[in-house]
Amino acid sequence: MRPANRNEELRRVYREHVDAVYAFLAYSVGRQVAEDLTATTFERVLRHWNRYDAAKASERTWILSIARNALIDHYRRSAHRDATSLDEHPLIAERLATQADPIADALSADAFTGWLALLGDRDRTVLAMRYGADLSAAEIAEALELTEANVHQIASRAVRRLRALVDPDET
Repeated sequence: MRPANRNEELRRVYREHVDAVYAFLAYSVGRQVAEDLTATTFERVLRHWNRYDAAKASERTWILSIARNALIDHYRRSAHRDATSLDEHPLIAERLATQADPIADALSADAFTGWLALLGDRDRTVLAMRYGADLSAAEIAEALELTEANVHQIASRAVRRLRALVDPDET
């Protein structure tokens, strides 16, 4: 049941979900843009809170769906997505130059964002929700309107693609 005080309720929702939203967005677009998109997400949550229906989705799933839509809107507003090559991506270039194990390093947050940018939208979204927001396959399936099996398959294939990008000699 919802608390009587709407402001108190919205503060609770923000506190409980801001880290997951930010992590999902940071894994998708990097920290700076993620801050703006996190703010956009919670503005939308505030504006549309009266539409939330617990029978249809958990708060977390509903809010991350809003974050995903904010991310899609961001990509649409961008005239073009950054098609920077791996060598030109500053975070990746710096880390590859100083790392003995690029595969292990690719899993760090900053480098991972760069690698994710090279994947398709669906792959990037599934991995960002899984590893950025730490959602379960069931939660991702609910948010993206997919089956759990499909989420597992997309994640598995996306990880294989990442491995091939990070270390082509290993595939």
